[in-house]
Amino acid sequence: MIRILIVEDQTMLKDALEYMIDGQGDMEVIGSTDDAARALDLCKKIKPDLVLMDVVTKNNNSGIRYTAEIRRALPDIKIVIMTSYPEITFVEEAKKAGAHSFLQKNMDKDHLLYVIRSTMKGVGFYPGLDDSSPFTGKFTETEIIVIRLICQGVERDEIAAKLNVSEAKIKKVITEVLDKTGFDSIAKFAVYAVGKGFIAPELI
Repeated sequence: MIRILIVEDQTMLKDALEYMIDGQGDMEVIGSTDDAARALDLCKKIKPDLVLMDVVTKNNNSGIRYTAEIRRALPDIKIVIMTSYPEITFVEEAKKAGAHSFLQKNMDKDHLLYVIRSTMKGVGFYPGLDDSSPFTGKFTETEIIVIRLICQGVERDEIAAKLNVSEAKIKKVITEVLDKTGFDSIAKFAVYAVGKGFIAPELI
């Protein structure tokens, strides 16, 4: 029996996952929480075999951050990251955190169950570039920070002060972002990126 902990802040989705999983003969949900910050303590307490971990949970807590904590403390637990956003950093960050698999929430039931079973057997799943953001891997860490701040509505001089660099440096970063994306305005790219879910500005 595969014992599963669900970390998901959308109540309807969490309930649907519990219903679907508990309907399988070889798996069961033994716990759930809407806040990734509670996941490590729960894992220590109830000892699941696998965690279904949302990327952004209650209080904007990062499921990826707490995945890394669980992997360090309890390396035998398998973790499947789930998200509804094709954010440009999520896949690589999930890999670095040690997540075994990565799924979009729009997957069908059979695929989710297949990934859970396969992950437990040691076969992980990650989307290819064609399945993720078209901008995956294009930006440097500094460019992503600048993009997120712009998406939050922070002015260039404030960004420069926050990053302790000159406004000229921020202008250069923005120019590089526009060259990589083909947009003629950073404001247009910000609206597009947030609207498509390619940037989660609240994560900075």
